[in-house]
Amino acid sequence: MLFCYTYARMVQSYRKHLSRKGFEMKIRLRQLEAFHAVNRFGNVTRAAEALEISQPAVSRLISSFADSVGFSLFDRRGGQLVPTQEARYLLSEVGRVLDSVGHLEELAHDLTARQAGHLRITCLPGFATTHLPQVLARFLTTHPQVTVTLEADRPERILEWIIGEQYDCGITDNFPGHPAVESKPVLVRTMCVLPKGHTLAAKPEIWPEDLAQEKMIHGPRSSGFFQELDELFTSRGVTMPTWVQARQFSSACLLVAEGSGVSVVSELDARAYEHTGLVLRPFRPELPHRMAIVRPISSPLSMIALEFIDEFTDSLTPYLWREGG
Repeated sequence: MLFCYTYARMVQSYRKHLSRKGFEMKIRLRQLEAFHAVNRFGNVTRAAEALEISQPAVSRLISSFADSVGFSLFDRRGGQLVPTQEARYLLSEVGRVLDSVGHLEELAHDLTARQAGHLRITCLPGFATTHLPQVLARFLTTHPQVTVTLEADRPERILEWIIGEQYDCGITDNFPGHPAVESKPVLVRTMCVLPKGHTLAAKPEIWPEDLAQEKMIHGPRSSGFFQELDELFTSRGVTMPTWVQARQFSSACLLVAEGSGVSVVSELDARAYEHTGLVLRPFRPELPHRMAIVRPISSPLSMIALEFIDEFTDSLTPYLWREGG
């Protein structure tokens, strides 16, 4: 942006000056480089070496640049090329232009190498405190020039933000689908979590029938996972014993750890809170937690965003549900 503004300002100024003389000025970056190099070294020979081009090529660039601006650029004094008074006014501006170009080249290199950029992520509150921070920290270790905005909210708000192209990607569940959103479904295994010392800890796996007399901690009744879990209990001839409704799996895990009941949660959360003393057992029949990685369909993602999505998806591999095992 700075290069474009500086260059445009210089061109506009000199075009006004030259238009009165009937000139159409055309300046090329290579001319500026030659002008700057000759001023720096005081002769064409060393300028050519610095630019890695021939001396005649430097002379042609200086000559064409002088024709473009409409005045001489250098005088020869004692074997040295000294900028004319008019050229001196150009030098500081040309230096800023070349510095800006150098900065743009570095930035382009960093972007191509996926080392710089800004990443905008929105996710469920539970993900903002489990799993995602570890993945993001590893990503930033290898991409130290990347900046990040991370915002957690409910699924409805995440969808709203992605539709509005306010974020590069979102991590959500119960995704209903939308024509403006591209979605990658992710099925994660679920576990039954029990407090330490619970009698059901003796069982290798937990079925709905085992939980019929327990105090269940579960998600909102409007959530897709609760509805699937409730239907599964019903299909087994069991009424799910509801006790505490908690929006996040993380809250359910902490409540179970305090002995307030039992729950069926995503294995991602179950593993994250296993250190609190939770007892984890496979839940049967298998019921995956349906997540989705969403992104705006009409907005092309940066290479940084694409790489992060790939890394995050790979990080879920140990927890993915696959039919038949």
